[in-house]
Amino acid sequence: MRLYSTLQRQLVELPPPPAKIGIYVCGPTVYQRIHVGNARPYVIFIWLRNWLRQRDYEVELVSNITDVNDKIYDEARQENRASTDLAEEMSDWYLKDTDRLGLGRPDAEPTATETMDDIVALIAELVESGHAYEAQGDVYFRVGHYGDYGQLSRQKPDQVEDQEPNPLKEDARDFALWKATKEGEDTSWDSPWGKGRPGWHIECSAMASKLLGPAFEIHGGGLDLVFPHHENELAQSRAAGQEFAHIWMHNGLLRLTGEKMSKSLGNVATLKAVLDDYGYPRSRETLLLFFMTGHWRNPIDFSPETMMQARTQVDAFRELFRMKIDRSTQQFPQGWDPEAEGLKFEEALDNDFNTPDALAILHKARSAWDQDFIKERLGVFGLDSLAAPEEEAPVEIVEWAEKRQAARATQDFAEADRLRDEIAAAGWEVRDVSVERGYQLVKRD
Repeated sequence: MRLYSTLQRQLVELPPPPAKIGIYVCGPTVYQRIHVGNARPYVIFIWLRNWLRQRDYEVELVSNITDVNDKIYDEARQENRASTDLAEEMSDWYLKDTDRLGLGRPDAEPTATETMDDIVALIAELVESGHAYEAQGDVYFRVGHYGDYGQLSRQKPDQVEDQEPNPLKEDARDFALWKATKEGEDTSWDSPWGKGRPGWHIECSAMASKLLGPAFEIHGGGLDLVFPHHENELAQSRAAGQEFAHIWMHNGLLRLTGEKMSKSLGNVATLKAVLDDYGYPRSRETLLLFFMTGHWRNPIDFSPETMMQARTQVDAFRELFRMKIDRSTQQFPQGWDPEAEGLKFEEALDNDFNTPDALAILHKARSAWDQDFIKERLGVFGLDSLAAPEEEAPVEIVEWAEKRQAARATQDFAEADRLRDEIAAAGWEVRDVSVERGYQLVKRD
């Protein structure tokens, strides 16, 4: 299994199974409902966990919830409410919105507030070792003391801009590990440096090491987190003597009309709205297949057109499973070799988790009417429902469909059309397929 790592700038081989693979993924900052772009890393890394487990790895997936952050304070002030209430409400909506994707949950979803003792202890360790210093209640990491700063993002240390201006800092490049409580902030925690709250970067270092240990295989998140968030995570963790993550996976961002989707730009489509607007629960399948169409490292364009293209593909797979095929006598078309194509499917996912290539093989299987091949592989992507048996048509509807077939056989097309309309009025659709397969009855959405 090979995955591209931003740190090494190349594909990196995982240890062979049954090795333990720890995965830490940066989850949302809960100040608003998540947009559909936030769902992409959630989906990708649950898929990756599923595939690694199928390949006999022992996998633990941790995805945090950032519930202490400047954005939460700012949003709470605008709404004239307590920051804790806002964070709690948005955390709840995040869980409910992502539950609707039908993929299950990460193995652990820690929050900053429940990891506060570990955060304070990690900062104290960095202060004691000289990698950090206190300045009137704030604590800053000394970027100049960490010689490998910039190794992840390829930022040159002498060209790093001031991330958090403060005249008390020793070096403009230094970043905050702890922030003294300021006016308008309604929460604080005790620390050796006074009441305050952690900086964003140190939260993830503490949560990752607490749950996965000082060294683990994969750290994931969106491409926009490479700098400064992940660069700072890597620096402070390794300065504390932790090996930390070996592989750094950064997924491409969703683009809306060619521009990255973000709350700050105001060009967002919430996950809730997307799932509602495209007709839940079918929208769940459509969105998951849409994510499959783009390689995880690349940007992907989100639009009504691309969603409808994904919906068409979803419907094509479902149509196959509506067919009554006698598998004991089924003859595959020339050129379709399930065993060879199965190996290609495995290679596609083992080689940098290439879901577009895997999807292309599933479509090839669809063209060959190989239901078993597809059904065995849908579970990785949470698309088992495409192969699930659908509601059986009532006896009366089946009788109408049989009479319609008889009318068509005698070329009584007026009667056939009348029966088709009766079937539609009852909430079903009759579809003509090949002569050998007759017709299908499909429950209408």
